[in-house]
Amino acid sequence: MLAASTLLLLATLAGYALLCAASPFGTCRTCQGLGYKLKVDRKGRPKQAKPCRRCKGEGKRLRLGRRLANHSRAVHQAGTR
Repeated sequence: MLAASTLLLLATLAGYALLCAASPFGTCRTCQGLGYKLKVDRKGRPKQAKPCRRCKGEGKRLRLGRRLANHSRAVHQAGTR
Protein backbone atom coordinates (compact mmCIF):
# COMPACT_ATOMS: atom_id res chain seq x y z
CA MET A 1 0.00 0.00 0.00
CA LEU A 2 2.75 2.45 0.95
CA ALA A 3 4.80 1.57 -2.12
CA ALA A 4 1.81 2.11 -4.41
CA SER A 5 0.97 5.50 -2.91
CA THR A 6 4.63 6.55 -3.09
CA LEU A 7 4.80 5.46 -6.71
CA LEU A 8 1.60 7.39 -7.48
CA LEU A 9 2.99 10.52 -5.81
CA LEU A 10 6.26 10.29 -7.77
CA ALA A 11 4.38 9.78 -11.03
CA THR A 12 2.23 12.83 -10.30
CA LEU A 13 5.27 14.98 -9.53
CA ALA A 14 7.05 13.76 -12.66
CA GLY A 15 3.99 14.59 -14.75
CA TYR A 16 3.80 18.10 -13.27
CA ALA A 17 7.52 18.60 -13.92
CA LEU A 18 7.01 17.61 -17.56
CA LEU A 19 4.03 19.96 -17.80
CA CYS A 20 6.09 22.85 -16.41
CA ALA A 21 8.91 22.09 -18.85
CA ALA A 22 6.61 21.82 -21.88
CA SER A 23 4.22 24.66 -21.03
CA PRO A 24 5.70 27.05 -18.44
CA PHE A 25 2.79 29.50 -18.58
CA GLY A 26 -0.73 28.77 -17.35
CA THR A 27 -3.89 30.83 -17.49
CA CYS A 28 -4.45 33.36 -14.74
CA ARG A 29 -6.93 32.11 -12.15
CA THR A 30 -8.26 35.57 -11.37
CA CYS A 31 -9.31 36.63 -14.85
CA GLN A 32 -9.51 33.15 -16.45
CA GLY A 33 -7.02 34.22 -19.15
CA LEU A 34 -8.94 37.29 -20.34
CA GLY A 35 -6.46 39.84 -19.01
CA TYR A 36 -9.22 41.79 -17.26
CA LYS A 37 -12.05 41.11 -14.89
CA LEU A 38 -15.60 41.23 -16.17
CA LYS A 39 -17.93 43.78 -14.67
CA VAL A 40 -21.70 43.95 -15.12
CA ASP A 41 -23.27 47.24 -16.15
CA ARG A 42 -26.70 48.50 -15.07
CA LYS A 43 -28.50 46.54 -17.77
CA GLY A 44 -26.81 43.28 -16.69
CA ARG A 45 -24.48 42.99 -19.67
CA PRO A 46 -20.85 41.97 -19.07
CA LYS A 47 -18.34 44.73 -19.67
CA GLN A 48 -14.55 44.95 -19.59
CA ALA A 49 -13.14 46.40 -16.38
CA LYS A 50 -9.59 47.35 -15.41
CA PRO A 51 -6.65 45.12 -16.39
CA CYS A 52 -6.03 42.20 -14.05
CA ARG A 53 -3.58 43.06 -11.28
CA ARG A 54 -2.38 39.51 -10.87
CA CYS A 55 -1.23 38.89 -14.46
CA LYS A 56 -0.89 42.60 -15.41
CA GLY A 57 -3.31 42.20 -18.30
CA GLU A 58 -1.43 39.34 -19.98
CA GLY A 59 -3.84 36.54 -19.12
CA LYS A 60 -0.96 34.13 -18.48
CA ARG A 61 1.14 33.49 -15.38
CA LEU A 62 4.30 31.52 -14.76
CA ARG A 63 3.48 28.17 -13.15
CA LEU A 64 4.63 27.54 -9.59
CA GLY A 65 6.81 24.56 -10.59
CA ARG A 66 8.53 26.58 -13.30
CA ARG A 67 9.11 29.44 -10.86
CA LEU A 68 10.73 27.00 -8.40
CA ALA A 69 12.89 25.51 -11.16
CA ASN A 70 14.07 28.96 -12.27
CA HIS A 71 14.87 29.94 -8.67
CA SER A 72 16.81 26.74 -7.97
CA ARG A 73 18.76 27.15 -11.22
CA ALA A 74 19.67 30.73 -10.25
CA VAL A 75 20.76 29.65 -6.76
CA HIS A 76 22.91 26.86 -8.22
CA GLN A 77 24.53 29.19 -10.75
CA ALA A 78 25.24 31.80 -8.05
CA GLY A 79 26.81 29.15 -5.82
CA THR A 80 29.09 27.68 -8.48
CA ARG A 81 30.60 30.90 -9.81
